[in-house]
Amino acid sequence: MSGHSKWATIKHKKGAADVKRGKLFAKLIKQVEVAARSGGGDPDANPNLRTMFQKARDNSVPLDTIERAVKRGTGELEGVNYENITYEGYAPGGVALLIDVLSDNRNRSGSEIRSLLSKNGGSLAEPGSVAWQFERKGVVKVSKAAAEDDVMMVGIENGAEDVEDHDELWQVTCEPTDVNDLRTALEEAGIEVLESDTTMMPTNTVPMTDATDVSAVLRLVDILDDHDDVQDIYSNIELDDDVMAGIDLG
Repeated sequence: MSGHSKWATIKHKKGAADVKRGKLFAKLIKQVEVAARSGGGDPDANPNLRTMFQKARDNSVPLDTIERAVKRGTGELEGVNYENITYEGYAPGGVALLIDVLSDNRNRSGSEIRSLLSKNGGSLAEPGSVAWQFERKGVVKVSKAAAEDDVMMVGIENGAEDVEDHDELWQVTCEPTDVNDLRTALEEAGIEVLESDTTMMPTNTVPMTDATDVSAVLRLVDILDDHDDVQDIYSNIELDDDVMAGIDLG
């Protein structure tokens, strides 16, 4: 398993914990609302809404809650006008971070993100100084009940670029425009899909072998993730399995 795959696995497990404490629900609802506002309330005509809608369902957000979020986005119900902002920054050790935010107050969010970074060994970066190190990809996570060869065969015929072993699941990557069709093809082939989304993947990674440095990065990411406006955090950290074995993920 690659070091960045280990990072993705940590995010997946953390997402499961977020559901238990209700943290993820609010973020997903906000993402659905923004997707509906930007592209309309019909998932068939709005691929981004379709992806966000499915992501919310994958994480057990009630259907009526999602539908109300769509209506707020389209203006059928009163809602808040959120702005999508991506902050670029660095964590300890020079690890690059992309921080996706949905905010109703850009100045407040920017000030708070800057403060969280600076107080925890990181720093805010100039626009463009970090983003070039990442590329957007579609991701479909598949149950290990399916054989890798079967996932690979269906995937390659439907836009998949790679299939990676992520401990408890297979992760299939593709172009972001192919993610919904790839998911549908896998499901129609009888392969259990756990979730699908678009994400930012690093084109180059920063290897970290010191447990203290790794702990500092993970602590900063946790602190940022607890901010109500932060939707997702992408990193180019490469984690060593031996180092991770000695770190308590909480």
